Amino acid sequence: MSSSRARIAVDCMGGDHGLPVTVPAVIAFAKAYPDTQCLLVGNADLIRQALQQDAVAPDSFEILHASEVVTMHDSMEIALRRKKNSSMRVAVQAVKDGEADACVSAGNTGAWMAISRYVLKTLDGIDRPAIASSLPNQKGGATTVLDLGANVDCTAEHLLQFAIMGSALVSTVDQRSRPLVGLLNIGEEVIKGNEVVKQAAELLRHSGLNFYGNVEGDDIFKGTVDVVVCDGFVGNVVLKSVEGLAKMVSNMMREEFRRTPLTMISGLIASPVLQRFRSRVDNRRYNGAALLGLRGIVIKSHGSADAFAFGHALQRARGAVQMGLLDSTARVMGTLRQSAPTP
Repeated sequence: MSSSRARIAVDCMGGDHGLPVTVPAVIAFAKAYPDTQCLLVGNADLIRQALQQDAVAPDSFEILHASEVVTMHDSMEIALRRKKNSSMRVAVQAVKDGEADACVSAGNTGAWMAISRYVLKTLDGIDRPAIASSLPNQKGGATTVLDLGANVDCTAEHLLQFAIMGSALVSTVDQRSRPLVGLLNIGEEVIKGNEVVKQAAELLRHSGLNFYGNVEGDDIFKGTVDVVVCDGFVGNVVLKSVEGLAKMVSNMMREEFRRTPLTMISGLIASPVLQRFRSRVDNRRYNGAALLGLRGIVIKSHGSADAFAFGHALQRARGAVQMGLLDSTARVMGTLRQSAPTP
């Protein structure tokens, strides 16, 4: 590395909004965390124009030009084979080359995963990377859930690998020696679930992990376990459902408090409580999912993230670098893999 400061490569062009979101988020992040430098990846002229809107220390940023952009509709083949100088590819390559400690994008999830896997490769013993993120639970903490969309079709062995990666992540981030792991199912009983889930449960019971057993969807929010494992199809449905529910509840509460003069007064009185409630369920605060299983720190922001949410993804990348997430996770995974069964 050319600097002792942590460095994060940011795909400034990706996501539903691109520069109008990523650059303001990076500027606010730089002011809050002067110990971290951001490499702004994308069209250099457009990035410079966006930066001129706010005065900030010049050494907080470095611009890496990328002549192409992977759109939200591009296939993985286009992203990998045809757009080799995309902002995504340049950002991941910066991690590969040691120019950055981590990279962040709000762009096309499939393309981001494919490029990251192609450039960085997977850790030993991992067939497929997985997307892991935290969802708030009623205990005041968060439950780590994976996979959230990277792998639609999974084998029992893949689910076992996800459990190992999730356990390693929580062990590193939360300093828990033996995180409790649950397998998402349609019931707690051993006989429930399809064959893949039943086989995965059998592997997990003999894995050396602290396996709780099958859990249901509500256990995520009860905080029954620290890690919940599922395939990417189920995980993505869970994630989008939670986001939709949170928005619906927030909007419905707002509508009810605005219904009459009396309810408006009640809303003013309850304002401090409502603000704390909104903060607790605000999915933007949990933006920034880790792509686990890669030889580098890769963070995926929600595509529709605003500047506040994208800033939280940058904070997650910074935290991962500061705690030495990659080395710690690889070390924990190595220990867990030694006790994991061979299917």
